[in-house]
Amino acid sequence: MSADNNKHGVSRRDFIKTTGGIAVASAMPMFFVKNAWAEGGFPNDPGKAKSITLGFNVPQTGAYADEGADELRAFKLAVKHLNGEGDGGMLNTFKPSSLKGNGVLGKKVEYVTGDTQTKSDAARSSAKRMIEKDGVLMISGGSSSGVAIAVQSLCNEMGVIFMAGLTHSNDTTGKDRRKYGFRHFFNTEMSGAALAPVLEKEMGNDRVAYHLTADYTWGWSQEGSIKKYTEKLGWKTAEAVRTPLGAGDFSQYITPVLNSGADVLVLNHYGKDMVNSLTQAVQFGLRDKQVNGKDFQIVVPLYSRLMAQGAGENVKGIYGSTNWNWSLQDEGSQAFVKSFGQEYGFPPSQAAHTCYVQTLLYANACEVAGTFNPCGVIEALEGFKFDGLGNGPTEYRAEDHQCFKDVLVVRGNMNPTSQFDLLEVVQITPRAQVEYPADMLGGELGPCKA
Repeated sequence: MSADNNKHGVSRRDFIKTTGGIAVASAMPMFFVKNAWAEGGFPNDPGKAKSITLGFNVPQTGAYADEGADELRAFKLAVKHLNGEGDGGMLNTFKPSSLKGNGVLGKKVEYVTGDTQTKSDAARSSAKRMIEKDGVLMISGGSSSGVAIAVQSLCNEMGVIFMAGLTHSNDTTGKDRRKYGFRHFFNTEMSGAALAPVLEKEMGNDRVAYHLTADYTWGWSQEGSIKKYTEKLGWKTAEAVRTPLGAGDFSQYITPVLNSGADVLVLNHYGKDMVNSLTQAVQFGLRDKQVNGKDFQIVVPLYSRLMAQGAGENVKGIYGSTNWNWSLQDEGSQAFVKSFGQEYGFPPSQAAHTCYVQTLLYANACEVAGTFNPCGVIEALEGFKFDGLGNGPTEYRAEDHQCFKDVLVVRGNMNPTSQFDLLEVVQITPRAQVEYPADMLGGELGPCKA
């Protein structure tokens, strides 16, 4: 148990839980009790306890650690607001909302944390520990689709809600969707649909692209979506090369681009990998080249403010997409930016935003359902339409548990006014342009088990 876990007292579960008339010591997880669900119980039912525990499983080390640190800040802020502390943040703008700022269903919210290390095995291990040892009712977090899919599968097996953090692969709510998993973040299909028309307008339809792609589910998904939508415009693909997560030095992958005949480099990288690959591409002089009679261009399909900050001057003029940006002027976004800024001294990232929102959405679903029973919570989330959380009108589609909302196309700011003003929103792509049939990406949710 980490010091952070002990600090919040959430590991003290040495009390007897009563569910469906069966007394169970906390040392024996609820889901190991024969017929516990059939008796009307569910995993880690808090019963008459005065608090509930949520599990925040984020990359605290590895290539996506910066994103994980911001996610954790947002989770802590969400807990603070749910418990009635601070200025309430988006609790004041979220609608329709049943949240009262007195915990969830009258119980104080506590939390434990884990380090996914951006590795599926480590993430599953810490999630399993949270469920079995810490008694969590919900797990959230992650900055890797590989991790999200692994943890979502585990939570589904164990009957615990998973509110995905930053996960962008189509597979999370596509072929690997699960009944107990929900995603607020957009996906690569939406990125491709939103970004391609802007790329055509800015760069034309006669382009040759070279892809460098993170070699795991998100990278494959992102590469596929960008190819799909740019090739529809007339773009050609010269090469698509897979790179290992956390490679650090991308020079061996960038050198071949120089003589490939490509005039666009698409970096399907995220976190520190994107910072490193973009910086090295610029150092190799790619942005100063002319190929096929055109100025060479670089595209970063999935952007974040944290990545832009890490890459500095190198992001100027480079296009990409993002789930949310702190510069948005809607009431919800500004309420969150104000709260987060007062707490930490700088604006939140899109990773922080989606994790904060997911925590509120879970808590609200419990209030709406009047229970922590995951089947009731799932029912409350499926098809839920809401506003005031920073992305405009949004819907959790019942068929695949994917949120649908407007998507932002951004560009590296040519004239930033501060170290945080690094991305400018060039287009808000309406939901109708990025929505797709629920069965297009495959997969089945399956049943609720309780």
